Amino acid sequence: MSNPAETPNRVIPIQPVGDDEVMVSLYASRQKIHPRSVSGLFTRWRLFFVWATQLVFYGLPWLTWNGRQAVLFDLEARRFFLFPLVLYPQDFIYLTGLLVISALALFLFTAVAGRLWCGFACPQTVYTEMFLWIERRVEGDRSARLRLDAAPMNAAKFGKRALKHGLWAAVGLWTGFTFVGYFTPIRELAGLVAAMSLGPWQTFWILFYGFATYGNAGFLREQVCKYMCPYARFQSAMFDRDTMIVTYDEARGEPRGARSKKADPKALGLGSCVDCTLCVQVCPTGIDIRKGLQYECIGCAACIDVCDDVMDKVGYPRGLIRFATQNGLANGWSRAQMVRRALRPRVLVYGSILLAITLAVFGSLLMRVPLKVDVIRDRGALAREVGQGRIENVYRLQIMNATETLQTYELRVDGLPGIELASEPTVQVAPAEVRAVAARVQVPPGAAASGSHPITFDVGVAQQDGLQVREKSTFIVPR
Repeated sequence: MSNPAETPNRVIPIQPVGDDEVMVSLYASRQKIHPRSVSGLFTRWRLFFVWATQLVFYGLPWLTWNGRQAVLFDLEARRFFLFPLVLYPQDFIYLTGLLVISALALFLFTAVAGRLWCGFACPQTVYTEMFLWIERRVEGDRSARLRLDAAPMNAAKFGKRALKHGLWAAVGLWTGFTFVGYFTPIRELAGLVAAMSLGPWQTFWILFYGFATYGNAGFLREQVCKYMCPYARFQSAMFDRDTMIVTYDEARGEPRGARSKKADPKALGLGSCVDCTLCVQVCPTGIDIRKGLQYECIGCAACIDVCDDVMDKVGYPRGLIRFATQNGLANGWSRAQMVRRALRPRVLVYGSILLAITLAVFGSLLMRVPLKVDVIRDRGALAREVGQGRIENVYRLQIMNATETLQTYELRVDGLPGIELASEPTVQVAPAEVRAVAARVQVPPGAAASGSHPITFDVGVAQQDGLQVREKSTFIVPR
């Protein structure tokens, strides 16, 4: 039986027009792919990453730290909790650094070993594996699913389809609920769901991400990797002939053909490939790896596992399909030689930049002062004369306590002769809170000429020199 995944997109003649012209259609409808189940080393690694990533994703919002959710991005309060860290929008630079680190890590791994991220840890791959597992348990393996697709609708088929889609929808909704739980305290969110009193935005985002998971992993699947994901399109810019990719050893495998297990392939003029097409049947994107490197290949190595299994059964050495480099195959290099070639200039540049940025970002994060201060001038009264001819400016200090303990901060000001703080010199700020205080600053008459003069506010915890912030502002002396 032919594999529907092998049907290529091609032009299809429709009808002749006139004597010489022929109308053709450049569109071919999608052929549904039913990947065959497979076992082996790389399959076990793929299952490990499915479990590892989902334990982190589903479990992380339920962890607590200091009596609150360990990881919470509270957009409404503009506070972000990450275990012991309390971050504010002013710390957005760290998110930028994290995204840069992720991008460079992806470039580095791709240059060294191709699309391993896609094949083992990408959310699209992970959720597709989960949905395929449900599909296999409900509808059976590949051949059973193909027969079910071809069968007319009846009670048994309807029941299986309803059960499958119900389980898919449950996983999708749980995923949406968990995702929203990173932005709304998840225990509070669970209580709202149980009481059926979710707000409109919470309801929208749970349904949105639930539907996205259901649609992408249940229906679109390989279409996301082939047509929607930009990574498949620009990966070629990071590949070279020393990139470790899933490859078919054409010199050993060709010419391919079926034969008896006891037959001598050399006597028949055949290579090691028995043309079983199992490598195509297990491919989640439906490609034939024997046709060479293709952008649709996500590097999941399912074809390696199934081919090794076939080689074991027919008594041939493993490795007809394996991770190798194009230069390694062409020159007959050993695995050790190919690995040594990984340390080439491109990889060293990616690695050096990645290491430097990682050290800078995490070093800055560790040394950051858990206190933020913004100084805003009172625009209603830029400057005024008060008792004894003193000049007063009023400022609004927004103090952000980035610790989880009550802090008492001392306020000081300097920059002009005789300058002093006329308002309260101390302020208390609750744990992980923001407090705005009015600061009245005065200078004696004649201390400075008319105009704008730079001054500095010092805000810090008494007897803790490291916990102090200096912010610049200006003091205006009227004419």
